[in-house]
Amino acid sequence: MFNDEDRPAKKPAHAVGEDLSLLSEHELAERIELCDAEIARLKAELERKRGGRAAADAFFKR
Repeated sequence: MFNDEDRPAKKPAHAVGEDLSLLSEHELAERIELCDAEIARLKAELERKRGGRAAADAFFKR
């Protein structure tokens, strides 16, 4: 039986700073879509945290 530690680590779909010269147009477009989706996810989480912060600020300013 294999442990998770014994399995090779899954390579990320994109790494910041990675050499892009060998990628095709299709692969570059896929990575752009992946990055756009990740940016949207990050922005949504930031807004969620800002909302929580605003609610806390409003509560404690009473």
